[in-house]
Amino acid sequence: MNRAILSGAFAFALLLPAAANAEMKHEQALKELVESKLRAVAEDPVVIDAVNQQNAANAGLSQTEIDKLDKQWRSEVEGKDKSLINQVMASDLSAFLKKVSDQAGGLVTEIIVMDNKGLNVGQSSVTSDYWQGDEAKWTKTYPADAGAVFVDEVEMDESTQQLQSQVSFQIVDPVSFHVIGAITFGVNLDQLGG
Repeated sequence: MNRAILSGAFAFALLLPAAANAEMKHEQALKELVESKLRAVAEDPVVIDAVNQQNAANAGLSQTEIDKLDKQWRSEVEGKDKSLINQVMASDLSAFLKKVSDQAGGLVTEIIVMDNKGLNVGQSSVTSDYWQGDEAKWTKTYPADAGAVFVDEVEMDESTQQLQSQVSFQIVDPVSFHVIGAITFGVNLDQLGG
């Protein structure tokens, strides 16, 4: 076998643990951020009340109705009628999340609060879809074991040219101690320190 091929394969094998280590550091840093700062946002009464209210209002919602709402939201993103988007963005919860994001000094790029069906309850900025219930941010947190934290892959934001990742976890009602929804934070890893 060619010595150059062997040395290239060896160098690649050496890089794998370094990449895995960097990934673990990113996950650990985001999990520490959850405990030091982000969990407090999910425990705020504005978040708890809004999620509980939407869970009650949407208790009988079928998957067909959820799909219809999601389709409406997606059409509103590019369309002129933005009634559903405006309704969500005008809520006290969305105003609170925007304020939290703005005060984070560039560290938090977005915040999405989801109910027990994976529907947006509020967000800091407009999302591309309304139903997150089929995405890992919800499927790996809301129905998971207590205390589940999901850290998504690192991505390059095309508009800002910054490394970002999402971290998601459960929203727990402080009275009933039941999981009532999930929350996702987009985090600028350049601000976090990588």
